[in-house]
Amino acid sequence: MSITERDGPGSPETVRARPSQEPSGPLTLPEEAKATVEVLVIDDEFSLRESCASLLRAEGYPVTLCGRGDDAIDLVKKRHYDIVLVDLFMSQVGGMEILAFTREQSPASLVILMTGNPSVESSLEGLRAGAWDYLPKPFSATQLQVLIGRAAHAVTVARESGVEVGRAEKEADPVPEVGGRKILGESLAMTEVVQLASKVAGTDASVFLTGESGTGKELLAHFIHDNSRRNSRSLVPVNCAALPEPLLESEMFGHTEGAFTGATKAKPGLLEVAHGGTLFLDELSDMPLSVQAKILRVIQDGVVRRVGSTKVDAVVNVRFIAATNVDPLEAVKEGTLRRDLHYRLRVVPIHIPPLRERREDIPVLAESFLSEFWLNHRGSAGDMPTFSAPAMTALQGWPWRGNVRELRNVIEHLVVLADPDSEIFPEAIPFIHEDMDDSPGVGTGLALDRAVLNADYHAAREMVLAQFEVEYLEHIVREANGNISDAARLAGVDRTTLYRMMERHGTSRDALLSGLRQ
Repeated sequence: MSITERDGPGSPETVRARPSQEPSGPLTLPEEAKATVEVLVIDDEFSLRESCASLLRAEGYPVTLCGRGDDAIDLVKKRHYDIVLVDLFMSQVGGMEILAFTREQSPASLVILMTGNPSVESSLEGLRAGAWDYLPKPFSATQLQVLIGRAAHAVTVARESGVEVGRAEKEADPVPEVGGRKILGESLAMTEVVQLASKVAGTDASVFLTGESGTGKELLAHFIHDNSRRNSRSLVPVNCAALPEPLLESEMFGHTEGAFTGATKAKPGLLEVAHGGTLFLDELSDMPLSVQAKILRVIQDGVVRRVGSTKVDAVVNVRFIAATNVDPLEAVKEGTLRRDLHYRLRVVPIHIPPLRERREDIPVLAESFLSEFWLNHRGSAGDMPTFSAPAMTALQGWPWRGNVRELRNVIEHLVVLADPDSEIFPEAIPFIHEDMDDSPGVGTGLALDRAVLNADYHAAREMVLAQFEVEYLEHIVREANGNISDAARLAGVDRTTLYRMMERHGTSRDALLSGLRQ
């Protein structure tokens, strides 16, 4: 990229762009349209603003450069800029002050914040204040091209429709449903989750979802995508834990003909399928580290090289939403998640609390699932059964270790067996009979056999502890469906503790799952 020398590091300069050919993509603008989109780049780092200017001029945009915040405010006073690309942290007058002034002086301008020190607080503060999007440093040429291209597309569409895009996109109400199902919840915790998801949805910022299995991370990913500027394209989900490394790499990046045995023809990967849309990386911490490194390259440069290829096969424009049911910081410490990938993807982290921490959401969820499944299985809502007060109390008192997914399955069971116009009582709920020992405050404790009772105190204590550990291990591993990380989280210990317990009792994960104790 050539750098144009300037007379001084702080003086503004406007240069008309040189025509160039736009790379193909979902939001390609004709040259004449780009030439009408005025871009103002504000950064006190000389080399960065010059590099941005060289790239954007080569793309066909008129670019104005400025190295001081107070000079930038003077420019915005005198002239309208369609896109304002500004560094968040500058001496004297910073990016937030320029954002506030631009929103007041020129509300149709789209302001994009840049920063080399992104944080949850600063990104959310910028979005709440009206920033159109957020660009963490360092960024690649492709990332800048894609983001400015999307902003320019929004500007031209707004001109044609007569809408002030800077205001309209921020004030639009989110779509309340995803796939015909609402994100339900009356608790303060879920209200805050939906509000945060709604704010970030209108941007291209990467989102990192955390929460236990069954809390609804994929549903929230769909919510964000469906309320984004990419909703005319696909959301492509990838379960990173479901595929072995060679197959996952091929699925993600595609492969060339003859790349491996069975590759009889070239195949595009899911990254290419998601071009222009959103890629949802579920259970990211279970993705092999070698594949994580290649994903990081795509995030940084937007280029895809298929398995078996010696060249760049595609340039993709993808928004990333990642999710994990373990603490990502712990995964980084344990070496199962790359620190740099986590840094890149957690521009906006959103945590979905478990159902047991928001029990006030259970009635509305249960009623919704009851209506949904009655219509699905019986075809009519007129004779739908109802929950008795004791049944709802029982539902709210259950720990729901499987979260919303477990509740959903229990309600479907009730619907299948319920009579029309009936009332559902606690006795009909599956866990009342099948798993009552799991219910808080219910149970008879460990069954102590005569060998324990006849032993001396210290020997009896060791026998009881051993029995407890094995039974607890079996229960917790089954609850987590064999996922040791999940089991450790449920138990409140680290994974090595569980592995040591298994070793001590001569058992394994598979043996515990099958109920074959050693």
